[in-house]
Amino acid sequence: MRTLALLVLCAFPLLCQDNYEIQVYPYETVPPHHTMVELHSNFTFQGSKTSDDGLYPTNHQLHETIEITRGITDWFETGFYIFTSAQSGVGWDWVGDHIRPRFRIPESWKWPVGISLSNEIGYQKRQYSTTTWSWEIRPIIDKQIGPWYLSFNPTFDRALQGPDTKLGFEFSPNFKIGYDITKKVNAGFEYYGALGPVTGFDPLRDQQQQLVPCVDLNLSPKWEFNFGVGVGVTQGTDHLLVKMILGYRFDF
Repeated sequence: MRTLALLVLCAFPLLCQDNYEIQVYPYETVPPHHTMVELHSNFTFQGSKTSDDGLYPTNHQLHETIEITRGITDWFETGFYIFTSAQSGVGWDWVGDHIRPRFRIPESWKWPVGISLSNEIGYQKRQYSTTTWSWEIRPIIDKQIGPWYLSFNPTFDRALQGPDTKLGFEFSPNFKIGYDITKKVNAGFEYYGALGPVTGFDPLRDQQQQLVPCVDLNLSPKWEFNFGVGVGVTQGTDHLLVKMILGYRFDF
């Protein structure tokens, strides 16, 4: 039952971002006439080891995701994702693509917290998810308080194609807290959850709960770097993974 619960939960395309793009979003968007290119690299050291319902096991899967985000206005951007996966016996494989428009409250409004709203829709191959088309609604609330940074993403996911469409919207909250050790180094932790349908959460053993101690380096306004080690704290979560985000902002 433990393995089955793990496989079923890992089938959802967006719960805990399914180890392709493990990130708690900040409020800010890419400035207009700029393009942000990010590489999301994630490796699962301890995950599911058997296949179920035609899905590949997650153990020792390497995920490489390219994210390209274009700033349109000072309050709107659009991102595009290319998901890939590699593992022994399968090789390197294209997994799917997502598109993500995002709006934010302009800084000129001088709100006490940063507010933005992301919508992400896309496709994943059946070998990686029983839900092949999905939709994510992600409100984003963040705040810098002295050396402390806080961000909360109360995310709602919905299967658009596949057996899980009957579940409706599911709640997948993400949270980040960080502390500026220096002007260039921020350390903290991130939390990723997948609690189940909003009409009634799954039992705790079937929920996805993951804690990720992490570090962010602010070496330049053009560069982004994040590294973390994810530890699953419930039966329905891959037990151990590492993730890294490397990004660069282009002035075109």
